[in-house]
Amino acid sequence: MNRFSRTRIIGVIIRKDLREYGRDRFFVLVSALGLVMVVTIFWLLPDGVDESIAVGVRLQGAERMGALTAGTAAGADQGMEMVPFASAEELQVAVGANEGDPERELDIGLEFPEDFVERSLAAEVTTVKVYVRGGVPEEVRGAMTSFVREVALALAGHELPVTMPAVETLILGEDRAGNQVTLREKMRPLYAFMMLMMETMALGALVAAEVQSRTVTAIITTPARVSDFLAAKAILGTLIAFTEAILVMALIGALGNGLLVVVIALLLGAMLVTGFGLIAGASGRDYMGMMFFSLLFLVPLMIPAMATLFPGTASAWVQVLPSYGLVQAIVGATAYGDGVADVLPHLATLVAWCAVAFGAGLLILKRKVESL
Repeated sequence: MNRFSRTRIIGVIIRKDLREYGRDRFFVLVSALGLVMVVTIFWLLPDGVDESIAVGVRLQGAERMGALTAGTAAGADQGMEMVPFASAEELQVAVGANEGDPERELDIGLEFPEDFVERSLAAEVTTVKVYVRGGVPEEVRGAMTSFVREVALALAGHELPVTMPAVETLILGEDRAGNQVTLREKMRPLYAFMMLMMETMALGALVAAEVQSRTVTAIITTPARVSDFLAAKAILGTLIAFTEAILVMALIGALGNGLLVVVIALLLGAMLVTGFGLIAGASGRDYMGMMFFSLLFLVPLMIPAMATLFPGTASAWVQVLPSYGLVQAIVGATAYGDGVADVLPHLATLVAWCAVAFGAGLLILKRKVESL
């Protein structure tokens, strides 16, 4: 039989599978609801990043506040916003030390005594109250205490009582200071991956149903071969997963920058999850077995997408997970405008994992079909 006939047979199987997929109301409904929820949540998330720390300050006298501002220019350059308060009571309400309805809630407050400037100029000991909420990290609390000491020394005209050695600052990972990613942009890979995995479970359910009902046996008794059946499932799974993922990325505005990278990454991601879907569908003896294997793959594959929500470089074991390259490529293209050359190492890793997952899925399904 020529290649044209084989293509027609594969097309017939794909059309049959599409009809079966359309009859599965559960996955059709879940896919539609998932798409609506993902898009809605995305546009409700904040689209900005505030890299400054707002600190409430109570210091009596406008001229004294000016002196404080002059003495803390370095802090302003590092992203510290000074919010003045006219009274100690207003400051305490703002930081939650007293009950009330503040105009602006703050996590940190500094209450300077009335004679702070005079005592600082006279090099006398004075006390400043530092208010911090319970959720403020310990390192920030320590930084506020050091900050007050530096203010006192600056106002007194003294240098810091330490000599900083010449050091080279080493930033682990990529320095994103001043170029932070918003929560919306961080969630984009997670949304795309959710849609990919949703269609993986749908493909797994379709394969499991055909294996359990031995529909596949009836198919391969026709002119169709096992290879035709496998090709149809692989093409269908990749097509559905890619279509869903590219649709959700278009609806959340992720195709404006790095379109080529996003398309390539999603296509490879669709092939990756299709391979796992074939494994889940062939390994599970029934619907519940298929769901178990799907979740077994879903949990570790979701970790790289969740890791983007936290700052810092991902751990080494996270970087070897199959979906890590997919997530990094999407984030790099949509958030930072990276091109294909910039994300090439991630795409290369993703291609390798696609070959492993796709090959394993086809091999396991082939053995399952031949054993029926």
